[in-house]
Amino acid sequence: MKLNNKIIISLILTNGALLFSSCEKFVDLGAPPTQVITGDAFASDASANSVIRGLYSTVLNINLSGTTTFFTGIAADDLQYNATDAGITEFASNNILNTNNNVANLWYNSYQLIKNTNNAISGLDASNSLTPLIKDQLIGEAKFFRAYAYFYLVNLYGDVPLQLRNDLYAFEDASLPRASKQQVYDQIVSDLKDAESKMQTNYDATASPRGRANKAAASALLARVYLYQKDYQNAELYATKVLQSSDYGMPAPDKNFQNTSNEVILQLGNLTGVTTFGANYITAATAVPGYTLPDAVYNSFESSTTDLRKTNWTSLKTISGKNYYAITKYKVASGTGAEYHIMLRLAEQYLIRAEARCKLNNLSGARSDIDAVRTRAGLTAIPSGSNETQLLTAIETERLHEFFGEYGHRWLDLKRTERATAVLSPVKANWQSTDVLFPIPQAQILINTKLTQNPGYEN
Repeated sequence: MKLNNKIIISLILTNGALLFSSCEKFVDLGAPPTQVITGDAFASDASANSVIRGLYSTVLNINLSGTTTFFTGIAADDLQYNATDAGITEFASNNILNTNNNVANLWYNSYQLIKNTNNAISGLDASNSLTPLIKDQLIGEAKFFRAYAYFYLVNLYGDVPLQLRNDLYAFEDASLPRASKQQVYDQIVSDLKDAESKMQTNYDATASPRGRANKAAASALLARVYLYQKDYQNAELYATKVLQSSDYGMPAPDKNFQNTSNEVILQLGNLTGVTTFGANYITAATAVPGYTLPDAVYNSFESSTTDLRKTNWTSLKTISGKNYYAITKYKVASGTGAEYHIMLRLAEQYLIRAEARCKLNNLSGARSDIDAVRTRAGLTAIPSGSNETQLLTAIETERLHEFFGEYGHRWLDLKRTERATAVLSPVKANWQSTDVLFPIPQAQILINTKLTQNPGYEN
């Protein structure tokens, strides 16, 4: 069904949030208009701000945090799935069908977010009535989220359609072919550079703590993107931009995931302070969590000294004689709390810069960055004589111990370093090298004949 573009651009707003069905609501930032039509949405600073608030709510309501975490985690080796849902066990066995509803929802929801960002960018660009600084900030936030959505699409599916037009019907027409991975990455970099140039350094004081993207958020995501592209000079440059700021620090692991943590670069606030992660990782004493840390990962922490991440971010549960290692980064599973979805945090920037410096033959600088993460974890320094291979191995290990159960870091790390087959084939009975990409949803291929299926998923 095609909507009259004078009606609504997915922006019916109540309580500061888009009207989607969800158990989570975005933190209230003030009363927005009841309805925002395209002719009026960008006429004032307040209504334009409501549009962009809607993007944050979209990310929460489509549970992008959870889907980019749980499915990738069990497809890799940093999450263990303990239930029997067939659509999820396919990820655990790396035997994903091209009709898998979770794959289809992740694809569709990502493009829904992109569709909303495109509408916002077009409306903001065309507006002549907004305060220039506010207009720039809002454009920057929209482009940040478009880049964020495309980052996951290109890493999970490979070549994907690149939709940049403000066309309400373009997605329904489903006529775009797959753009090359490089084209998508080029657009991601372009969006993030523009976002960085437009956004403010300070956070929006009216939002949840660090709950709106700023200049550092764009720099942090750019550092990640450059690392994935093996552009190590720029990866080091942009990580350094974040690391040199006095706004960020490395609190003790027991304080790490509180919404007031100064390690947070960007988080998604909600009204309850309870995250998808807490609800899926933490259960009552006699209940098995849906997702736990595999034994191999738990046992891979150093035994010669206590790793504070192991003691603070994991917890042994014995149920019916079987041991499970609960993930306790987030401490609250229900009710109300003081934890938000942390999308970007400082430890990643240290490890990005460490890897970039290692590749640039700055081994002492790489060791210093690795040690910043290890020191926070209560561990000893990396040996001063470590060579490049040893440092890269240490970085891979630190990334596993730092980011297990978060936003697919482990899955994406194994893919980008071409280590997936070596690491996963011994523990995944059905592993094939083509499993590093998810299937393009078959329903989308039937609608759009210009799409092609990823190898290994043709039948």
